[in-house]
Order: sequence, then structure tokens, then C-alpha cells
Amino acid sequence: MMNERVNKMLEYNRVFVDNELFSKYATSKYPDRKIAILSCMDTRMTELLPAALGFKNGDVKIIKNAGGQISHPYGSVIFSLLVAIYELGVDTVLVIGHDDCGVRILDGEKIVEKMKSKGITQEALDEAERNHRNPIEWMTGFGDVCQAVEKTMGIIKTHPLIHSGVEVYGFVMNPETGEVRQVQHV
Repeated sequence: MMNERVNKMLEYNRVFVDNELFSKYATSKYPDRKIAILSCMDTRMTELLPAALGFKNGDVKIIKNAGGQISHPYGSVIFSLLVAIYELGVDTVLVIGHDDCGVRILDGEKIVEKMKSKGITQEALDEAERNHRNPIEWMTGFGDVCQAVEKTMGIIKTHPLIHSGVEVYGFVMNPETGEVRQVQHV
């Protein structure tokens, strides 16, 4: 049985489809502005990011994750960027971090303790380390948001599967006002 939050979402979806509310969002799968944005999944950025940058449905590809970062050079973020570049015509990538990011201050030890309190075994944590990296290190925050944006930009700019014609820019957004400031990659 689904929880009430999911049921309400599905009820709304039926009304949305039945009343053809989807029609105002019609577009193609190709981003009109040829831009892909990697940003944080922070809830404050859901509507603020597109509004503050003036784009609408169909303008850009948006890839969101915790911290708006690349944690593995051959993981899902790079996969998404490769598809965007080589299949969907993207020629510009924006990495957009934000002030007051919760990932910045994550305590990996506390996260692992929370996992254990929910029944995650040491064996599962050891398996994660064998297959990827130490869970405590993996779940520890990145500290300075500008440095995190710079690091992510560097991974994209130097990735062997991303051609040199792709432009990469970095920004940090204020999650209250939407103001962005550019981060220079050194």
C-alpha cells in the first residue's frame, strides 16, 4: 500500500492528464539553448534556479544531485553529460553550486551511524568500500562550495570523453535571492 503523500501525488496526476494541463509544457527532448546544468537537489532551487536564470521547459537539460558534484568520473553524472553532448546537442555545461549547501558540512561518521541504526550492516559498508570507496569519506561534505564547483568543472573540462569544444562555466547561487556569482576555474 502506498503512503498518503504518494497517493495525493497520483490523484493530482490524474487531474493533470485528464484536464490536459501538460499541453503548456510541450517541447522536444533537445534543449533549445544547448546548455546542460549540473546543480544541487536542494528544494530551494527547484523553481528558483530556472526562474533566476530565465529559462523555461525545453530550454536546458538539468542534472541534479546532492551537492551538484561529480563523485565518480565514470558515474551517472558524466553519463548524463555525455548523452546531452553527443545525442542532444549540448555545447555548454554550467555547474551551479549554492550558498548554505547542506552537503558542504556533512559528517560522514554520523551518516554511517545513521545507516547502521536503520539496519545497514558492516558487511554492506565493507562492500561499498570494495566497490567504490570508504563510506565515511564518501559521505563527508566538501567544505568550500567554490572549491567544489572548481573541482567539478575540472573533472568535466579534462574528462577524456568530453571534447574540448564544450564550454564549462561555474557559478554559486544564493538560494534565497537567486543571485549568481561566477567561479573561475584555475
